[in-house]
Amino acid sequence: MKLYEKFADDIQRLIRQGVYRPGDRIPSVRQASQHHRLSITTVLHAYLLLESRGLLESRPQSGYFVSLTHEDGKGRARELQQSKPIAVSSSVDVSRLVLSTLRSIGDDNAVPLGSPYPDASLFPFEKLNRYAYTAGRDKSMWGVTNALPPGDPHLVRQITRRYLENGMSVDPNEIIVTVGATEAINLCLQAVAKPGDVIAVESPTFYAMLHAIERMGMKAIEVSTHPEYGIDIAALAAIVKSQPVAACMVMPNFQNPLGFQMPDERKRELVDFAAKVDMPIIENGVYNELYFGETHPSTLKSYDKKGVVLHCSSFSKSLTAAYRIGWALPGRYRDKVEKLKFLNTLATPVIPQLAIAEFLERDGYEHHLRRLRKSYAQQANLMRAMVSRFFPEGTRMSSPAGGYVLWIELPPKVDAMRLYQLALEQGITIGPGYMFSISDSYRHFIRLNYSSPWSARIEQAVITVGKLAAVCAR
Repeated sequence: MKLYEKFADDIQRLIRQGVYRPGDRIPSVRQASQHHRLSITTVLHAYLLLESRGLLESRPQSGYFVSLTHEDGKGRARELQQSKPIAVSSSVDVSRLVLSTLRSIGDDNAVPLGSPYPDASLFPFEKLNRYAYTAGRDKSMWGVTNALPPGDPHLVRQITRRYLENGMSVDPNEIIVTVGATEAINLCLQAVAKPGDVIAVESPTFYAMLHAIERMGMKAIEVSTHPEYGIDIAALAAIVKSQPVAACMVMPNFQNPLGFQMPDERKRELVDFAAKVDMPIIENGVYNELYFGETHPSTLKSYDKKGVVLHCSSFSKSLTAAYRIGWALPGRYRDKVEKLKFLNTLATPVIPQLAIAEFLERDGYEHHLRRLRKSYAQQANLMRAMVSRFFPEGTRMSSPAGGYVLWIELPPKVDAMRLYQLALEQGITIGPGYMFSISDSYRHFIRLNYSSPWSARIEQAVITVGKLAAVCAR
């Protein structure tokens, strides 16, 4: 436990015991620093953590007070509302905007609040590289035989075991190893639809899904999505009834950018509906390991009895993005996806597969994940508290149940692209909402990444974005 967490827990205990009552002012940051012999930064982080828990509230020029509403668990943050996109299919053209944004994130000096990638500092690169070096010295691995679809048998076994450890039995013969989840998604989409077909997506949706649709010359139709419960199944059913929909692409666990975990009963309902109307579902599960709760989330795949769910995942968000190793469980489309994999890229490099397989077998993947989840959960709380405190009146934000991104709705006057440019001038990147839709429905939304270890630099960057948003809101 970090020092600021321990101090926060001590204050929380005093609040629960009634030593500090609702409305009471607690010691200032400077006073607490002196009395407890802690750094000002440690005290501030503890107070921000308590603010994110709804126990404290800050008042300008006055300090920190015990929240008047802490007993019912309500904090200051306003929650997002369900999206209401217009149910009209449209061609997709977001790749140019996304590419220019990602290039700006590549600047080493920029604060990567807009990055789609997890911060790499918590990943076990040295161990993975040692395994890769050992595999590279084995001349028997220099061919492409084990790299051909479906993938290296050692890695396939480890992936199968990992699902079993998380409570889901899968057939190892169904697994196809790919070059990251992006290839898995592209192959699955290509297997179930053709150019001109309509694909249903969440609103907002992760732009990698839109890229796949754009690349195939297909059309997207956005479906109303709840910020806690996921895609509106009734709205999806209405769309399917009104027009042909070739497939549905969703991210039921820790959706990017909303961060929700779809309840199990809704997952089951969605799969039952898809089976009833014979509509394939492409499930993006790249964030499944990054949960903040006590147990691993269920997947749509686990409720699938008819092979309509094409489940895609990777190690890029939980272990290493550098090796680009993903996989697909394509259900009844398995043979077609394997053939497309062979025709598209022939093989997946075998040395990265072997390195990851060795790590999974020998080096405590679950221990690594527990550390990662704990860090992300803490950093999510800190960023939510900072946004609540420093962003303009009328701001709403998501409540991530996992993953590492925060979705923020700013006052309607704020243009996310203008805010993006202003932030970039200050050496800060953000993810403008335009990237997450085929329309301009999210022109006053942004996505922030909280995977980087919390620091004064990150903290100041969030404050700066809040101040710039306030300027744009005038």
